Amino acid sequence: MLKDIIIAIQAYFQAHRFIKKHKLWKWIIIPGILYSILFVFGMYYFMHTSSQFIEWLSLKTGLKNWLDTLSNSFLGFIFTMGSLLLWLILLLFYFSLFKYLFLIIGSPLFAYLSEKTEAIIEGNDIPFNFKQLLKDIIRGIKLSVRNSLWQTVYTLSILLLSLIPILGWLTPVLAILIECYYYGFSMLDYSMERHKKSPAESIYYVSSHKGLAIGNGLVFYLLHFLPIIGWVLAPAYAVVAATLSMYPLKQSEK
Repeated sequence: MLKDIIIAIQAYFQAHRFIKKHKLWKWIIIPGILYSILFVFGMYYFMHTSSQFIEWLSLKTGLKNWLDTLSNSFLGFIFTMGSLLLWLILLLFYFSLFKYLFLIIGSPLFAYLSEKTEAIIEGNDIPFNFKQLLKDIIRGIKLSVRNSLWQTVYTLSILLLSLIPILGWLTPVLAILIECYYYGFSMLDYSMERHKKSPAESIYYVSSHKGLAIGNGLVFYLLHFLPIIGWVLAPAYAVVAATLSMYPLKQSEK
């Protein structure tokens, strides 16, 4: 799996050179700006609601009042750390829902960009096919809904685990790995669809190459630490990188 993670990370550097060489910037900038606007508004809304939810939960359960009566600094520290971890997991969960919404909206463009990338590699032209485009949109929506449901199940389980003192401190790492895997899965599936793989075959293939999905999603999230530039580049770079990382594997299978 480590080898696949390294391949997926290196694919982002290859994607940057590929985009520059073939002048694909219009396919990068336009969806990137839309994504950035939605991301800023989404995070602004989250910041205003998450803290209120955690405070409501602590008051509703009586935990905050109980800690106030004990006046124990160690327990107060544990409670503070638990609240922070809960906030981080809620952030990942919210971002996950936002991500799937954007994947559904951008599915036609991402499918086309993935197809265009492989066509350039093979030196082929891409005839516009509305029927195929419609199939890509429907498949992308179905896969996004499927992945969001499974990820919600895992995230809720992690959310419960985060309430356990000390042990819960590991939960953000698990949540991030799951988040990276499912995002990378969505990016890799565009190539699977193009090679006429069924959703079941796609699930099996990506499960056998988890590192490609995790590595792709990991760099996607790391790009968010670069304000504005990273937000603009992250979505489309992930698509191109996923296509480049999948292509050698598909060729070797042939």
